[in-house]
Formats: sequence, structure tokens, C-alpha cells
Amino acid sequence: MRRKKITIVGAGNVGSTAAHWAAEKELGDIVLVDIIEGMPQGKALDLMESRPVEGFDVTITGSNNYEETAGSDLVIITSGLARKPGMSREDLLQKNKEIITSVTTSIVAHSPHCIIIMVSNPLDTMTYLAKVVSDFPKNRVMGMAGVLDTARFRVFVAMELRVSVEDVQALVLGGHGDSMVPLPRYATVGGIPLPQLLPPKKIDTIVDRTRKAGGEIVALLKTGSAYYSPAASAVQMAEAILKDKKRILPCCAYLEGEYGLRDIYFGVPVRLGADGVEQVLEVSLTEEEKALVQKSGAEIKQSLIELNL
Repeated sequence: MRRKKITIVGAGNVGSTAAHWAAEKELGDIVLVDIIEGMPQGKALDLMESRPVEGFDVTITGSNNYEETAGSDLVIITSGLARKPGMSREDLLQKNKEIITSVTTSIVAHSPHCIIIMVSNPLDTMTYLAKVVSDFPKNRVMGMAGVLDTARFRVFVAMELRVSVEDVQALVLGGHGDSMVPLPRYATVGGIPLPQLLPPKKIDTIVDRTRKAGGEIVALLKTGSAYYSPAASAVQMAEAILKDKKRILPCCAYLEGEYGLRDIYFGVPVRLGADGVEQVLEVSLTEEEKALVQKSGAEIKQSLIELNL
């Protein structure tokens, strides 16, 4: 049986960490691509040399070109400029447009049947761009956002209540930025609705921290942005697809009328399986939540206008 083949574009912190997670889970053979000569090769070799210690047998290859990525089943795109202190995700829009266009074109040329998971920021806009450039069907292009945003929401709840993160479930809709829409009504701890466990003001504080979580890490690091949690989130999505697990996960998916939004990539709960985004799930929203969703959608639409898409 042929092993699955995974390409990870960008051998920086996010890409190399994603390669590490994916290798340990033995999701498939991995090709790590970057334009910096020697870097993907060195990181791939370093990971290969950890195989006897960690006990995984997949191969990890580093490359500066896309020929070695040919026939990939799944591609995770992490390339692009990282956010710096004081820089919003939208500031990255024009700078990363050229990078993502080039990467997507190269990926499609060598792996025309792959599924693409976008990690580069601004996430929602870059995912839309990848769909346009690739001309792939909507189910085969998605963005990693909701898994990460929900994970942050869950960990902040767990920290506040001093409980296991395994018992905390949550849902975050919207764009991957300050306008995201955490939904406390849908958060539970061991099946108990979150509003029964914490007062409204404390929940509001957690929601606010979730929205600003990426910026909080950027401010602490000063010279970079988060990479452990984004990489882990992308690999969770990859695992759901490559193993056809039918996971219900919040992802950046293409909408055609769901949640009152159309022709936009937006964070929503989906069913992830072998065909990629196999279903978008709609949940009922209050009027206030609907307004927040529309506001988040409008901000993404503005980014698309700036990209002339």
C-alpha cells in the first residue's frame, strides 16, 4: 500500500513543527519545501535522525523546488511573512499575495489532485486566493483557523476553571483575527454549559483574550508569532482528512449562503474527511451573534476587495 504523501510549504517555525507533528503521527511521507537553500534539507535530516528515538518510519525530505512534491495527497501552506508587533494580519495582505500565488501555482502544477490547507495570514483572504489560483473545487481548499481559535478558547476556560482541556468543548466562528466570534453558549465543560460555571464578566474576559491571543504571543516573542499551536491545529485537520475520520472541526471553509454569507472563506464547523470539507454545519445564532458574524464577514470582504478578487 502506498503511503500518503504530504507537502509542507515553508520550513520556518510553523512548517517544521507541522512536519514534526505529522511525522510522529505517521500520517505519511513528508516533503518540506522552502526557498532558503539548505534549511529544509537540514531540518528534514534532523527529523529523520529522530526516528529511531521516537519510533516512526515515515520519510522526511527537504527541497528547494516543487518537483519532489509531485503526487502529494495533501499540502499545508505555511509560507509568507510573519506578523511583527504592531502589525495586524491585514497589514500582511499585499506582502503575502505574491508569495501565496506563486506557491499555489507550483503546487497545482505538480499535485493537481491534492487537498490544500492554508495556514498563512491573513488566513481567510489567503485561502480565498488559493482557491482562485488553483481553480480547485471548494471542498479541496480550506484554511486552518477555527481549530486554533477554538483551542485557545478551550485552554483559557480550562485554566480559569482548573480542569482538563479534554473536558472543555467550544466553538468559534468568523475570520481569523480580532473580529472572530467565540460562542460561549456552545461551550461546555464535561457536558455542562459554560454559562452555568462562570459569571458573564469572566466569560467576556476569556472571549476577549481568545480574540487577541495571537497578538498576545506576538507581543511576548517580539520577533515572531505562534507556531506550536498553529502547526498542531493544521496537523489535526490533515489527520482527519488523510484518515477519513469525519471529524467535526471548525475550519475556514467556502460559503455559498450559509450563515447569510456568500463567496467568502469563513470560520465555521465542518465535517472533515477524505474529500476534504464534506459538509458545512450551521448552528442557530442569536441576533447579536448574527450581527457579529456579519461584521466579521464584512471585514474579510474588504480584504478581498483590496486584492481585486
